[in-house]
Amino acid sequence: MNKSGGSAIPILVLVSGNGTNLQALLDAEKENRLGGGVIRGVVSDRAGAFALTRAAAENIPCFTELPDTSLPREQRRRDLSDRILKRARETDAVLIILAGFLSILEGELIHAYAGRIINIHPSLLPKFGGPGMYGDRVHRAVLDSGETESGCTVHIVDEGTDTGPALLRRRVPVLPGDTPDSLAERIHREEHTAIVEAAALMAERLASGTEKVFEN
Repeated sequence: MNKSGGSAIPILVLVSGNGTNLQALLDAEKENRLGGGVIRGVVSDRAGAFALTRAAAENIPCFTELPDTSLPREQRRRDLSDRILKRARETDAVLIILAGFLSILEGELIHAYAGRIINIHPSLLPKFGGPGMYGDRVHRAVLDSGETESGCTVHIVDEGTDTGPALLRRRVPVLPGDTPDSLAERIHREEHTAIVEAAALMAERLASGTEKVFEN
């Protein structure tokens, strides 16, 4: 049970890097702001990701599942996704959160957790999403296009890449003289808020049995 009396929702978080979004989730859980969500495990697809250090400091089980580069790309994605599905089941995860996770998921994992995997993307989807659009590539494309605003989107993961229904968006202005780095820094601050809000929203819906309700 969580502090507010509802059922706890076990969460598996997937990471690839420094883990500042994971840290936002960890801090929110301590402050009972995850809607009853409880982080039960963290998986990285990169060896030595600092996100794992953050999780270990909180005594959260950590796993490293590296893509098998000896396999063809499609088989590699399926193999990694199957191993993550195994970790999700081992940790009894009800919700999976991609918090700066760079590998593409597919296969049985997507179906087994349909509607229960969320991802944060550093643009206002559907703009500037899709294969190959991550990190500085996104911010550079926004600047090159002349957009006057950008932001981040938390969405449900489906079989496409950045194509699932949006849960919420947070917006920032694109300022004169912005660089990919300065725009990324402004958006990243909003990501910390957005991922916590989305995680709490999902946990509350899953605890109450509420059906899918997405942003238009």
